[in-house]
Amino acid sequence: MALTEYSWLLLSAMFLSAGAEISITPEPDQPAEGDNVTLAVHGLTGELLAYNWYAGPTLSLTYLVASYIVSTGDETPGPAHTGREVVRPDGSLDIRGALLGHSGTYILQTLNRQLQTEVGYGHLQVYEILAQPVVLANDTELVERRDTLRLICSSPSPAEVRWFFNGESLPIDIRLGLSPDGRVLTRHGIRREEAGAYQCEVRNPVSVSRSEPINLTVYFGPERVAIIHDSTTRTGCTIKVDFNMSLTLWCVSRSCPEPEYVWAFNGRALKNGQDHLNISSMSAATEGTYTCIAKNPKTLLSGSASVVVKLTAAVVAMSIVPVPTKPTEGQDVTLTVQGYPKDLLVYAWYRGPASEPNRLLSQLPSGNWIAGPAHTGREVGFTNCSLLVQKLNLTDAGRYTLKTVTLQGKTETLELELQVAPME
Repeated sequence: MALTEYSWLLLSAMFLSAGAEISITPEPDQPAEGDNVTLAVHGLTGELLAYNWYAGPTLSLTYLVASYIVSTGDETPGPAHTGREVVRPDGSLDIRGALLGHSGTYILQTLNRQLQTEVGYGHLQVYEILAQPVVLANDTELVERRDTLRLICSSPSPAEVRWFFNGESLPIDIRLGLSPDGRVLTRHGIRREEAGAYQCEVRNPVSVSRSEPINLTVYFGPERVAIIHDSTTRTGCTIKVDFNMSLTLWCVSRSCPEPEYVWAFNGRALKNGQDHLNISSMSAATEGTYTCIAKNPKTLLSGSASVVVKLTAAVVAMSIVPVPTKPTEGQDVTLTVQGYPKDLLVYAWYRGPASEPNRLLSQLPSGNWIAGPAHTGREVGFTNCSLLVQKLNLTDAGRYTLKTVTLQGKTETLELELQVAPME
């Protein structure tokens, strides 16, 4: 009886033999879509009459790719034939221009002269040539510690995903915000250090593709607002200027973007929107407190710094003036000392009476100050004896005592009752 069409398939159930193990390996082992692939067969033994190739998990006619008669070289396509498969005389299967759909399990069934069949199994994975992914962001302009960043690596391919920050592999602390599949990066309370260029990359064994960078801006500040004169920070200080001389005050801060500046003189706003203020001719009319207010239009935060500008004059009695004079809760206040001793050796500030448990800070002869038992971390001392108290709260109201000691050993003590208005 001649073997025609699928007639010999009916014999397989009757004469199935264990035989030697047949193995199937793809060549190349990691083909890309469009490659020519050979499913090479190893372990064939004996004189074979025919081959059947299946593209599926079982020996079902539905999955039959082709039948091949060895003696004649005749090949008959099956229902699963795509027009790209060709059976070789040695039993191997060639797939010309493999597609992604060719991935899966393949079974080779052989028939020998004893009408016994053997089967071998193999697996083919055809890899996609990956298209460039795109990074999608919920926003590219965020406010530090307030906003949440969410980046999505958009790619139609189920490939491995890697992220890059400013061209380098994503730092470990940022990688902690990745979803399990690596495609979503979330950062709650974004920080300024995380501003920069983000990219994602998809990869498989045959292809790598990286997205275009998406640039993230993180707004912050203003912080550390200060007034500078002659390249020296003068915040909280009294600046002495000779009559008819000029003076330029600069306002600086750490902020992104650059803040908008407003200057005030003795609490009244000046028509000046620049980061510096010029006093062209010093006189009694220009004496007073100058305040710079820095406002960030993106974070909607602001900060301020003040200095007292006075005409140079003879030594006057020492006094303490709070700047601003009526501070409110949350503001900074500078207890400005006027007429402090020029031969000053040391000074100390106290919160209440001048006793050691109440000491806020002391300045040493070296010019450095050290914190005392009552220091809260918000007090800063200056060389002119002034004291800056930052971010006032209602409990900061009350008596403050300054004690000075001169090189000649003269001691002087001054007290001030500070009032703090509640925030409206």
